[in-house]
Amino acid sequence: MTIDFIQLTKPTSLFVEVMSRWENDSSLVPLIRPNQNREELEKRQTITLEGIKERLEYLQIYQIFMNNKLIGEMNYMIDPPHLFKKEKGTAWIGITIGESEARGKGIGTQALEFLEKEIKDQGFHRIELGVFEFNTKAHELYQKLGYKEIARIEDFTYWQGRMWSDIRMEKYI
Repeated sequence: MTIDFIQLTKPTSLFVEVMSRWENDSSLVPLIRPNQNREELEKRQTITLEGIKERLEYLQIYQIFMNNKLIGEMNYMIDPPHLFKKEKGTAWIGITIGESEARGKGIGTQALEFLEKEIKDQGFHRIELGVFEFNTKAHELYQKLGYKEIARIEDFTYWQGRMWSDIRMEKYI
């Protein structure tokens, strides 16, 4: 199994198509975006080439390939307003393994380690992230890699008929 991480500098129609599929996959939606109610959870979004270009203005985006197939994406931004701990020079990260056959193979671990190195190489030393409390596999991965819980934001996202917390975690690199 060959894993490659390639920075997205110019979005392609393939990337937009795959991102649209993941953003509207009912098994992924609860994991990748907060939803205030059932209507938001069931709402589908259109991803466009222009929208991805706009994201590149504030996000560093990396494509994740397994055996030359696009299976995920990861990104980071510096000092976004939604940080729990407003510490200057903090990277906020996000990772999506969009293809089900790629999950449980250690790719998330490799992706996190890659992002940590990229962020550190850019001169930043703190990472913060949010993980929904029902996403236990991701939470366990972050703990295993040294992320520490710093807060829980109650009633943050809707799933399975109720509201769940967002667990905020940090790591100094």
